Amino acid sequence: MTNLQLLWFLLIGVLFSGFFFLEGFDFGIGMAIRFFGKDQAERDTIIQTIGPHWDGNEVWLITAGGAMFASFPMWYASLFSGYYIVLFLILVALIFRGVSFEFRANMETARWRHFWEWAATIGSFCAAFLFGMMFTSMIQGVPMDAEGNVIGTFTTYVNWLSLVGGVAVTLMCFIHGLNFLQLKTIGSLRDRAQAWNKILYPLLIVGEVLFVVLLFIFTDFFKLKAASTWGILIVLVVLTLLAWWGVAGQHNWVAFLSSGLSLISIVVLIFNGIFPRVMIGANNVHSILIKNASSSPYTLHLMTILAFTLLPIVLIYFIWSYWVFYKRLKSPNKDVKAA
Repeated sequence: MTNLQLLWFLLIGVLFSGFFFLEGFDFGIGMAIRFFGKDQAERDTIIQTIGPHWDGNEVWLITAGGAMFASFPMWYASLFSGYYIVLFLILVALIFRGVSFEFRANMETARWRHFWEWAATIGSFCAAFLFGMMFTSMIQGVPMDAEGNVIGTFTTYVNWLSLVGGVAVTLMCFIHGLNFLQLKTIGSLRDRAQAWNKILYPLLIVGEVLFVVLLFIFTDFFKLKAASTWGILIVLVVLTLLAWWGVAGQHNWVAFLSSGLSLISIVVLIFNGIFPRVMIGANNVHSILIKNASSSPYTLHLMTILAFTLLPIVLIYFIWSYWVFYKRLKSPNKDVKAA
C-alpha cells in the first residue's frame, strides 16, 4: 500500500464524516417537521433553520462518491453494484426530501403542504435509516466472488446488526437535529427540543450497548483491531454522555458538537475496522484490499493536487455561509425567552 492510497482512503473517510456531521442534523430537522412541529408556524421555523444549508450539505455525499469512483474504482463498482437497490431507495428518499422543501413553499392548500411536509419527514427518516443499514451490513462480510461481485440475498442487507445500526443512526441524526434546533431557535421550540432529547439520550445509550454486542458477534473488528475498536467505542460513549450533559445543562454548543462528533465516530469505527480492506468478503480470500482497488499512481497524484487546491476554497465558503446565517430564529409565539 502506497502513501497516496492510504491518503485517499483517509480522505474518503473525512468526506463521509463531513457528510454525516452536516447532513445528520439536516436529516434530524427533516424528521422533526412532522414528528416535532405542532403547527404550520412551527414547521415553517423548523425548515428555516436549515433553509440556507441543506442542499450544500449534500455536496459532501456527492464528493465522497466521486472521490471513491476516481481513487478506488473497484471499491466503487463493488459497493454500488452490490448495494444497488439500497442506494436506489436512498436516492428516491433524497429526491423526495429535496423537492419537498420547494414544492411545499409553493402549495396554496393546506392538504398539499401537509403532503410535502410528510415527504420531507419520511424522506429524511428513510435516508438516515438506509445509510445506517447499508454501512453496518457491509462490515459483516458480504458474499462476493473473486472478481469483487457482490452476490447478496435479503439477509445480506437486512439482519440484526444492520437493523440496529439503521435505527441507531436514525436516532442519532434525530437527536443531532434537535440539538441543532436548540442552537438555532429561542423560545418554546428550543425548550421542547431540550425536553425531547432528555428522554431520547437514555434510549440512545441502550441502543449503543446493543450495537456493541452485535458488533462483537457479527464482525471481526474485535478480533483484528481490539484496542482501536474499544478506544473508538469508548469515545462514542463519552461523546454521547457529554452531549446528554450539554442538553441537561443547556450548553447548546457542547450538545451539538458532541452529537455531531458521535456520528463521525461511527464513520471512524467503520473505516478503522475495514482497513486495510475496502470491502469485506464473507470469504476473507475475496475481500478487496486498498492496494488492489485503487487507481494508478498518476491518477492519485493528480487528484491530490486538485483536492488540496479546491478543498480550502470549499471549506472557506461553508464556514462563511454558516457565519452569515448564525443568528437564532424566534419560536412562533408571543412568549419568547431570551437566548
